[in-house]
Formats: sequence, structure tokens, C-alpha cells
Amino acid sequence: MALLIIKIMNIINWANSLVGGNNNGFIVGNDNIFVTVETRHALSLQLQPRQSNLIIIIFLALVLPILSSAQTDFDGDRAFDDLVAQCDLGTREPNSTGAKAAIDFFRKTLEPLADEVHLQNFKFADPYADRQLNLTNIIARFQPEKSDRIILCAHWDTRPRAEYDKYFPGQPMIGANDGASGVAVLLEIARQLKQSPVNPGIDIILFDGEDYGAPGDLQYYLIGSRYYVKHPFLPLPRLVILLDMVGDADLTIKIDPVSYRSAPRVMEEIWSLAAEIGYDQFQLVAGAPMYDDHVPFIEMGIPAIDIIDFEYPGPDNRYWHTHDDTMDKCSPESLEAVGNTLLSWLYQQ
Repeated sequence: MALLIIKIMNIINWANSLVGGNNNGFIVGNDNIFVTVETRHALSLQLQPRQSNLIIIIFLALVLPILSSAQTDFDGDRAFDDLVAQCDLGTREPNSTGAKAAIDFFRKTLEPLADEVHLQNFKFADPYADRQLNLTNIIARFQPEKSDRIILCAHWDTRPRAEYDKYFPGQPMIGANDGASGVAVLLEIARQLKQSPVNPGIDIILFDGEDYGAPGDLQYYLIGSRYYVKHPFLPLPRLVILLDMVGDADLTIKIDPVSYRSAPRVMEEIWSLAAEIGYDQFQLVAGAPMYDDHVPFIEMGIPAIDIIDFEYPGPDNRYWHTHDDTMDKCSPESLEAVGNTLLSWLYQQ
């Protein structure tokens, strides 16, 4: 009963954050659905008989999750080893020695696991220097013969500058969380898919060049995902799930409004499943809207969501784009919460 109340409270707080209001009561949209919270441990719902997204949200959150807690063989410690291995290669910005080593590491890791592994090499004119960037998207395909497909993705490159660092803002950063964490989860998911396939075909894609642009220069972010949507592997997926900055030891994953507008039901299912398993890192409250590798897919008309903790380690975001983004700020438990939840959801498809 306590978990049920917590779930309802999280749903109400999340809806409140999207439409405005306070903890004592609010009207949802134009549907005249008024929700009143009586105490911290009990609540009452005063509903007028009109359709409301809130009713659908509550139904999905409370009724649809499986009765028993979902669990997989996802190994958070092994995923953390993959995070450390990437950091040990050094910074992985385009054209660097670490980037070349990382491509080789990803290829050697994924080739024994996936049915197909492709290196999508392409060049991009460096907007800040007179040179060409040599970029590579890594695509690992599972059951490529299937037409029903889901893309799981992350960016593997690291930032060529740490502009918010107090001491060395011009030097490239190691990117333990912003770069290595999403990839680490996907490499472990690849091992699980090798042993126990899911129903849809899966494409795991590691994008290059996501984090190249200078602050505010959005046209030079998302280089790899923008290239991929123009040169996709067919058939196109029915859904894209992006992982970014999911290793923070103090993990708090809020709802990205851009993602929610694209695929609301998928987000409701995944966040509800996390609560069913017992992970409190997924919170049904609105976060900041994200401009990330899911956006090119949304612009193409493909539903896409971003699972991201953009508070690293808290609202001040003081580790983001600094040299403090190191492996000691990350944890196996955070990687497991994301990986086990996502993999559990995939096995329900």
C-alpha cells in the first residue's frame, strides 16, 4: 500500500510540474480534473466526468506493470568496468588517439555479441579549425532480419573542451558520465541480448560527434545522429531510446518534456516499471527540455525518448563539462538501475 501511495504521489507531482499548480490542488489542462492532496500519506481525487490524460497516466502506472518485480541478469559491476575501460583510453574527442582506441574497443566488444557490426565512417568539416573531423558511428544489429525494430543509443565521444572547468577550460575532458555511462549500459545490454534475445530486432548505435559544438552553437552538436538519420539502416525503427549521463552516483532521472511529447506511453511504462522493481532514481517530475541525440529522430517523425540525468550531481550541475566528470563520480548501482529497467521493459515487448 505504501508503494501504491508513493506512485500516485509521484504521478501527481509530475503532472503538477507540467501544468503548473501547487501541492494542495491543481486543475489539469482544460479537463476540469481537480486533484487535492490531503496529507503526505493519503490523498483524495475529486474528478469531474471528462476525459483526462491524468486518468490514463494513473491507469498505466498502477494497472499495466507486471505483478512481480522484473529482474534481468544485467550486471552493474560489469557495466561499470566498461565505463572505466573507456576512461582508461583517455579523452575521446574526434581525431584523438583515444577516439581511435575507443572505436577498436567497441568493435572488439560488440562483434562476438551482435549479429552484425558496422562502422559508419564519415567526415565533417571542423567549424573551429581548418581540418576534417574523422567520425564513426558504431552500429550493432541484433536479429537484423526482423522488421519490427527498436534503436538503443548513446554518444561515445567526449567533449574537446571543458569550458565550465575552473582551471583548464580549454582542455578535452574524460567524460565518465557524459560519454562513457550510456555506452557502458548498452554494452552490457548487448551481452544480455546475445544470451536472451527480445522479440523486436534491436539496433545498438553509439554516436560520434554529439558533444563537439561550442556552448550555444547547436548546429555543431548531434553530428553523428544527424548523419545517421540521413543514412539509416533499414527498416526504420518504431522507437528510439537514448541513454545519456546515466552514471551519476546521485542519479535522478526526470521526465524530458521533449521526449514526453514524442512518446508519452513509453515513458510512462518505463518509469512505472522502475518503481515496480524498486528503483527510486526514476522520478515522475518534469525536468529541463533536452536537445540531444533523440531530436533528429523526432524531427524525422520517429518516436524517441531521452533517459538522462541532467543534474550532475545536483541542480547546480557543477560536474558537467568540467574535469570533475570522472569515474569516481559514477556508480555501478546507477548503471544497474537504468540497464535493468530498460532491459526488463524490452523483455515485455
